[in-house]
Amino acid sequence: MSLAIVWGEVGVKAAQLLLSLSILVILHEFGHFITARWFKCRVEKFYLFFDPWFSLLKKKVGDTEYGIGWLPLGGYVKIAGMIDESMDKDQLAQPAQPDEFRSKPAWQRLIIMLGGVTVNVLLAFIIYAGILMVWGEKKIPMASVKNGISIQDSVMYDMGFKNGDKILAANGKPIDDYYDIVKRVIVSENVTVERDGKVQTIVLPINFIGKLVEKKKSNTPLIQPRVPAILGGVSDTMTAYKAGLREGDQILSIDSLQTPFFDMVRPLLLARKGTTATLQVKRGAQTLGILVPINATGAVGIAPISGLEEYEKAGVVKVVERKYGFFEAIPAGISMAGTQLKFYIDQFAKILSPKTEAYKGLGGFKSMGNVFPSEWDWESFWTITAFFSIILAFMNLLPIPALDGGHVLFTLVEMITGRKPNPKFLEYAQLAGMVLLLALMLYANGNDWFGWGRNK
Repeated sequence: MSLAIVWGEVGVKAAQLLLSLSILVILHEFGHFITARWFKCRVEKFYLFFDPWFSLLKKKVGDTEYGIGWLPLGGYVKIAGMIDESMDKDQLAQPAQPDEFRSKPAWQRLIIMLGGVTVNVLLAFIIYAGILMVWGEKKIPMASVKNGISIQDSVMYDMGFKNGDKILAANGKPIDDYYDIVKRVIVSENVTVERDGKVQTIVLPINFIGKLVEKKKSNTPLIQPRVPAILGGVSDTMTAYKAGLREGDQILSIDSLQTPFFDMVRPLLLARKGTTATLQVKRGAQTLGILVPINATGAVGIAPISGLEEYEKAGVVKVVERKYGFFEAIPAGISMAGTQLKFYIDQFAKILSPKTEAYKGLGGFKSMGNVFPSEWDWESFWTITAFFSIILAFMNLLPIPALDGGHVLFTLVEMITGRKPNPKFLEYAQLAGMVLLLALMLYANGNDWFGWGRNK
């Protein structure tokens, strides 16, 4: 792959990430802005991205300066009389004014603090509902995955999975949709499979996620549906093409050893590297014998069929599609958002437990960008943006000073006790929270590039 293509793909991913985060940040901050204005608080700034020392663009309208900062780590609204990331001590040293945050009743301040999270949750509902109306919902019933799975990454072998396993359940709860397998498995302690007609349980090590992060070296999927040995591609520069193999051929055997599935082909070729092998091939109504030279690495230049359309044509899976009307999409979108929130909470719980070593997979902007496809696809873009909106809402509710959740916690304590926290305490708590968040951000992004949390 040429350098220009690689950089083109990186650019597309970066553009999608930037647009997604911009939408989420603007709407999150709008939640704070609109509720602050609702309760007649003066809003001094509304910024996309942070603007230490200077801003890229700014314009003052009324009491509020709207702008775009140069540091793309989020955004903010500066509400007068509030201890926030601006750390404006001079204003707080003056007597409270009627249009300042600190002069408002606790219940109003609570609503203002929850405004951003509320908008993120509503946004996720709306996006998921829109996806269901425009593109519908695709599922692959597990009952239709007749041949089981094919292992694509060696870490799955290490955990005890084998080609042909039919995955039935995770933590005792049935898996009905093929698309749910990976995300259910990575947050589970055990997986139930059917292997050679017998049901058995694979107990995953507690540090399964840590091992996955350490050993997984590429974006190759962990599993795929197990496919027949039908060729989806034959490189015209490699020995297979020169020997006579063509796309659409089905390899029946290699040196008389049957190969009903493509995952059986590679081991047999590896065992014969540097020699030749006779492949019995079905092409239409014909059965051919083709002698294929195998290079020193065991490669001949063939690839299996791929993509849902090809899988369906080969009878490997059955895709069930459903389109939703407006009134159906609303509750379905809410349900989808709830499912994604539970999945993220399960992941977060793993990260908080050092024994799982899930912290090794904690990533920053690079990891977030790699979630997006290398070609612009609006369905994927909005699906990922909705999930990011769920994450942003959850993370902001954590009771950490400098996050919305920290402000909410202090306000709730005030409402219960009837006493406001000392402004100096709030100032120090805000500073401590900012330092903690900056450290976490540095760790996550450092982990992306240097693998700080991983064994070498």
